[in-house]
Amino acid sequence: MLDRLGTSLKDALKKLAGKTVIDRVAVEELVRDLQRALLQADVNVKLVMQLSQAIKTRSLEEAPQKGMTAREHVLRIVYQELVNLVGVSGEVKLGPQKILMAGLQGSGKTTTTAKLARFFQRKGLKTAVICADTFRPGAFDQLSTLCAKINIPCYGDPAEQDARVIVKNGLKSLGTAEVVIIDTQGRHALEEDLIQEIIDLNAMTQATHRWLVIDAALGQQARDQAKRFHDAISIDGVIITKMDGTAKGGGALSAVTETRSGIVFIGSGETIEDLERFEPDSFISRLLGMGDLKALVERAQETVTDSEIDINAMMRGKFTLRDMYKQLEALNKMGPLKQIMSMIPLGNIEVPGEVYDVTSTKMARYRTIMDSMTATELDDPSVLSGSRIQRIAMGSGTLPEEVRELIKYYKNMKRALKGVRGAGGKFNMQRMMKRFGGM
Repeated sequence: MLDRLGTSLKDALKKLAGKTVIDRVAVEELVRDLQRALLQADVNVKLVMQLSQAIKTRSLEEAPQKGMTAREHVLRIVYQELVNLVGVSGEVKLGPQKILMAGLQGSGKTTTTAKLARFFQRKGLKTAVICADTFRPGAFDQLSTLCAKINIPCYGDPAEQDARVIVKNGLKSLGTAEVVIIDTQGRHALEEDLIQEIIDLNAMTQATHRWLVIDAALGQQARDQAKRFHDAISIDGVIITKMDGTAKGGGALSAVTETRSGIVFIGSGETIEDLERFEPDSFISRLLGMGDLKALVERAQETVTDSEIDINAMMRGKFTLRDMYKQLEALNKMGPLKQIMSMIPLGNIEVPGEVYDVTSTKMARYRTIMDSMTATELDDPSVLSGSRIQRIAMGSGTLPEEVRELIKYYKNMKRALKGVRGAGGKFNMQRMMKRFGGM
């Protein structure tokens, strides 16, 4: 999983940060740690060796920039070479367009189509989808159900077996849509009739983009799939799905990069919001714990009003139970909490897993509990004694253990966000990123 890769990379950099002298021995130890982390993520051995040599050569031969320490110089090189490893991002236009979705069965193509529609909807574009999957039973029902949840028009005709007819009629029916996303059929293998159908659909629709959906679990095998589809319809973007459920995500990323097909999005969750624009520098920054404040601000501007959340207050890491509830409600609108927290520059601070474990059911229960608290308790959680907890539990119809769970969650989140301030330690990612300005 990416969490594991990120932790391994951060651990390697943390070891370097603890060195008093940055010499050849220290650099070689860092390179070995990076090699281990990348190989475990299924990155191609040849690419790992090339990256290792580049880091080693540059670290020992290049002079640090003015005002930069030897340690920061090496960290900067690691960052740059990892960005090079995952390649460039594919183009995503925010205007009228038709997008043809391709991929094998089981890649997550249908779910990704709905997620993609949600992405463009959030950008203010009138979006619609067409289900042209005539092979898989239930494909239209699945896609139309997902689209109904986000008020996206979905055209399909389960009785029609010719995908070309469905798409032709769909384009007529959805004529006012600015963005039309076409979900095509997938198979268990790259069969000739599948390839021919998608070639025909591409020619008929004159698609603006042809995006391939690939399961991250394929690892290095993603290279062959991307190449075959690229040869057929000139794939100009790849979406890698299920990045949260496999240890081979790094392999899939690097393999696709080798085909020169830019990655446009990555999917790492089951909710409709779990699709992220892929930007190599932001991706590596978040993987290393440096955060992505630009993406955080953009997400907040799209979904939350200024009165609902104060980004600066969250960055200070100081908030009461009242603040926590207000911000959790806002963050819930912005997307999965784990995704949002990854945009905050926490450096080498590990966020407890429980912080992310907040479902909508728990949110409702937390609200009920806090509704039974006094203003003093909401503003000063330190006063919550055993007797107060007992009273709150009785008043909210919950158990004392559930009240304590809320308090524990609050303390974990406060502790995690307090680290964002990162005032002075030896390994200050925030300071490092400032020095890297313009990369």
